[in-house]
Parts: sequence; structure tokens; C-alpha cells
Amino acid sequence: MTDKRLDDGRVVQRHVLYLGEINSSQAAAWRKAIEVFDEMRPCPDAGAVSRGSMRGGRRRCVRRSASPVRDAASSSTGKWGVCWLAGQLWQELQLDRFWANRLPPNRKGTRWDQVLQVLAAYRLIAPGSEWRLHREWFGNSAMADLLGVDFGLEEHKLYARHDLLLAHKEALFSHLVGRWRDLFNADFDVLLYDLTSTYFEVNASELPEGTKRRHGYSSDKRPDCPQVVIALVVTPDGLPLAYEVLPGNTADSKTLRMFLSKIERQYGKARRVWVMDRGVPTEAVLAEMRNSDPPVQYLVGTPKGR
Repeated sequence: MTDKRLDDGRVVQRHVLYLGEINSSQAAAWRKAIEVFDEMRPCPDAGAVSRGSMRGGRRRCVRRSASPVRDAASSSTGKWGVCWLAGQLWQELQLDRFWANRLPPNRKGTRWDQVLQVLAAYRLIAPGSEWRLHREWFGNSAMADLLGVDFGLEEHKLYARHDLLLAHKEALFSHLVGRWRDLFNADFDVLLYDLTSTYFEVNASELPEGTKRRHGYSSDKRPDCPQVVIALVVTPDGLPLAYEVLPGNTADSKTLRMFLSKIERQYGKARRVWVMDRGVPTEAVLAEMRNSDPPVQYLVGTPKGR
């Protein structure tokens, strides 16, 4: 048992671990958790990892799980472990400090920064809908105990939370870039730029005026549905630097100039290499990239004839 003091001063007791004899199902859960965190070594099969056997210290190859975080969460001990690990990542990225000043509690005392932390942990551990988070996941997780609160996560609060983040989007990306440099010595000299779309199964004639949901070229083969275009800049390690949600009829070739200016304005001028599909840049934009100071290098596909 462990004592936990809540924000209102009350002290509650929670079971953390059961020590002593364990049954077969508990032993299996522990072995599964150990496999997730066991030290990994290269194997001949790229889809496998090696780990030491229980006897003799010999090592054998086992198939890598598709998601170690979700596998650990399937055990009773893992529900504590993965929630604790998500909290450690949140603190190492200093997101608790970043959001504490930007998302103050409301008049009813709702800690919006903690609601956001729960949303982020949920996306990492068991991504799904806000409805599932509200009705099932939060109550079965250890998040309330670890945060020292027992607030009710009404579904409308989870959706309202997203709207409050947009005003801090650029500040958040700048903060994360600094933390990635400090924690991982991340490199931002090569940037991958691409676009995708997502559609809505609604009647376009019923949409409000000025909406971004419009008909356009559909990569999902659903020209009958309005859509939005999502543009994203990431590093080769998958760390995002910027994104934008654009009207669904936006042509890919009309977006690059905006993102070049956006990255330069937010992160300063630097020698960067942009990697993109051949349909993204126009000849005019490529000429501007070559003639800028310093020149912006690029890698882009071209037709065979050229």
C-alpha cells in the first residue's frame, strides 16, 4: 500500500504492488513486462530482437512486438508502469512547465493542463476516441492516482481542450525543438515535406460558409466527399516542426512557398535540405530556393525525360 495526498488535503491509500507468492497469471504478466524492458541486441532477422534466456545466460531471438507500450499496458502492473512512464516523458519534455502558465484552471477549478496530460498519455498508450477515454480508459488507468487528482473527465471537456491549444501552436513547436536538441541531440538540417488529406462523409451543401472542408483531388478515392488538406514538415527521425490544415481544394504546388517562409520565420535562416515529391514544388519556387541567402538545397523527383 502507499499513501497518496490529493490536492484537497485528503490522504488515500492505493495498492501499488503485491509482494510474496504470486499465481500463474500474475507471473505471466511479470514475464511479459520484463520482456518489454529487457535489453535488446541486434538479430539476423530485422523484425526480431534478442534477449537472454532464463537459464544459462544464452541469448535467443524473439519477434519484436508491434507496440511494447501497449503490450506492457495489458498487464495489471503495466497499467501503472506505462502511465508512470508517460508522466516521466511529459516532465522530461518540460511540458508540465510549458502548459502550467498557458492553461490556468477555470473558475470551477478544472486543471486544463492535467486534462491535456491525460489526453497525451492516452494517445501514447492506447490511442482511440475521446468517448472511449471518457467511458472506459481513464477509470481503468492509474492516471488519477499518479496526478493526485480524481477529476471527472466529461466528454465535452476533452473536445474543448483541443480548441484551447491552437493559440500556442508555434510556441509549442519552438519549445519542443529546444528540448529535442537537449535530450536527443536532434538534427534539423534535413526536412521532409509532404501533404495528405482526410475526408468527411457529409453533405457539402449543408456546410457553413468559409469552411475548409471542400471538394478537391482525393488521394482516398472519395471525390464525392469534402476534405481538408494536411501539410506536415518532419525530420528524418519523425520529429514534427510544423503543420497546417488547409482547404480541401488546395493544390500541393501552392503550399511550399508558405512553409519555407514559416520555417525560416520560426527557426531562423539555416542551411537546410528539403526532401519532397515532384508534385510539390514549382520551377519558380525552386529558383527562389537556389537564389536565397543562404541557398536552400532540395531533393525532389523529376520525370524520366528530364
